[in-house]
Amino acid sequence: MSDTKRIFLFGFALFAGFFGAGNLILPPFLGFNAGPDWWLVAIGFMITTTVIPMLSLFGHAKLQGTMLDFGKKVSSTFSLVYCLVMFLIIIVLPAPRTAAVTHEMAIAPLFGTSPLLTSCIYFALVLLFVLNRSKALEILGKYLTPIIVIMVLTIVVLGLVAPPDLMRLGSLKAPLVDGLLEGYQTYDAVAGIVMGSVIIISLNKDGLKTYTEKKRIIAKSGFIAMFGLFVIYAGLIALGALYSNAFSEETTRTGLLLGLSKTMIGDIGGTFVSVLVALACFTTAVAIVVSLADFFKALYNQNERAYVIVAIICCVFGVIMGSYDVGFIIDIALPALFFIYPMSIAMIILNVLPDRWATPLMFKIVVMTTMVFSIPDVIGYFSPEAINAYVELMPLAQYSLGWLLPACVAYAISMMVQRIQKRGL
Repeated sequence: MSDTKRIFLFGFALFAGFFGAGNLILPPFLGFNAGPDWWLVAIGFMITTTVIPMLSLFGHAKLQGTMLDFGKKVSSTFSLVYCLVMFLIIIVLPAPRTAAVTHEMAIAPLFGTSPLLTSCIYFALVLLFVLNRSKALEILGKYLTPIIVIMVLTIVVLGLVAPPDLMRLGSLKAPLVDGLLEGYQTYDAVAGIVMGSVIIISLNKDGLKTYTEKKRIIAKSGFIAMFGLFVIYAGLIALGALYSNAFSEETTRTGLLLGLSKTMIGDIGGTFVSVLVALACFTTAVAIVVSLADFFKALYNQNERAYVIVAIICCVFGVIMGSYDVGFIIDIALPALFFIYPMSIAMIILNVLPDRWATPLMFKIVVMTTMVFSIPDVIGYFSPEAINAYVELMPLAQYSLGWLLPACVAYAISMMVQRIQKRGL
């Protein structure tokens, strides 16, 4: 296979891997709340949804290992606990969210049934596909992504050709930061860590063994994927801002996407988009459950019973959480994401750096510091007044980024300590 063909194939594969149905409902709502500041929101959103996930792939290319290797420089125990916590979050939040999105966009408008019924049927089908490991969804996924992309681009282009004259004033106090934090909800950095090892295995099968070879392919194919994501995210954010006056303040994320679809391509087109998004949600849910079940199967020496038990547990959690509305699932995800994302970002950046700039000692100091200073953000979500003094003292803490400066300081200190140790002082 020629390098050009390989780059485009991996570019489209990366795009499909990061582009999920959940990503479609977040950008328009950001634009809706940002108004004229939509471009600032877009910049923040791109950092956590494209740049950081791509860096995670570079990290995997350097490690040449699995997800468990991502935090091994801190300690093997930490890496295992980190993976387990991340998987627990994935089971409880993004997987059930696919059922909630399906209900609100495709089932409720057509049938008006209860979300619990939708969730039960949805995850019963997910379990059926997971246990049978059907190739049908893999084939379906290959066609779903390009069709959805074409439909979304059609909506964006039609919407931007002749937008309304007036837009709603923005309600976000810090658009850039709000865009960055909303990007947490895509779970793309998590996806990059989870799927990175799969990409590396594929590159190994293609005969690429060294980090230099893989870095070149990832850089070029990554640019293709990032450019595609940038166009869609920026377009949807702009659309949400430009048409904000056409929707009430009480509109939901799914309601806004559905409303924009119907405005641009009519009721039939809007329904078609809803069905496509529902199918994409289903393939995502199956992929998540299979990935988690496979992880624990490998952890227990390829035990098939472990695979089945984990799949059932995932689907039970899915039924319970999937019966809630999308907004509720997104809201309750924030404290978990405030805790796991800073550590993930720190490890992604450290894994990309040369070994001499990211030694085990540096990993330990930076990651542990990041974890400690992310805890106040979690506490502040539940009780803002409990961290008033902390917010006043710590730069960026009012934006739920109180961990950022301590992490940078910890890195600088760890470098100095490392140099002192090398000199034998």
